[in-house]
Amino acid sequence: MRLGKAAMEALQAEICGQLSPGNELVVAGAVALKGTALIAKEKQEILREHFSQGFLYDSENMQESYGVGENPEESAAWETAKKAGATALYAMGEGGFLSALWKMAEASQVGLEMDFTKVPIRQETIEICEIFDVNPYKLQSEGTILIGVPAGEALVLELRRMGLMAAVIGQTNSGNDRMLYYNGNGRYLERPAKDEIYKVLQKQEIIIE
Repeated sequence: MRLGKAAMEALQAEICGQLSPGNELVVAGAVALKGTALIAKEKQEILREHFSQGFLYDSENMQESYGVGENPEESAAWETAKKAGATALYAMGEGGFLSALWKMAEASQVGLEMDFTKVPIRQETIEICEIFDVNPYKLQSEGTILIGVPAGEALVLELRRMGLMAAVIGQTNSGNDRMLYYNGNGRYLERPAKDEIYKVLQKQEIIIE
């Protein structure tokens, strides 16, 4: 079911620019940084049974260490993407990577194909999410940018030179299907679900700094 006019306009207002068919999709920064940091901070007692103090310290500080900056729209990564000819940029947040992907595609009315194995993600995130049975691709991702750009690989090289994790994770098209692939198996991109952080933490434990 398509969004109504008002809902579509509100969604489009969240996105800087618009995707075009043939854009390459680039992720700048690792996904699920904010969610990982929150869980590491609030669930230390459980996590100490599985991980070292150094591992937990690194996990608590992931957004600062592996994100694009506190204000993505004012970051060097954002400016670099614009200079590279980005047609659309979106600062990820609530709902994580998959929410950002759906919002950008829906706002621009494009199809896409995306490969999960290409998405930048820290091993700390994977391991912590496994403990709590959380999908990291639906976990709070402040500090990470989703970008639509004609020449993705050139942008990725620039972002990596800046010390960021970055990758081309897919491509847009003029069709209606939005397909997600993992090791050759595909499924459709669904509307954003509730952020996975709420499986682990109560609302009063989630402080957005």
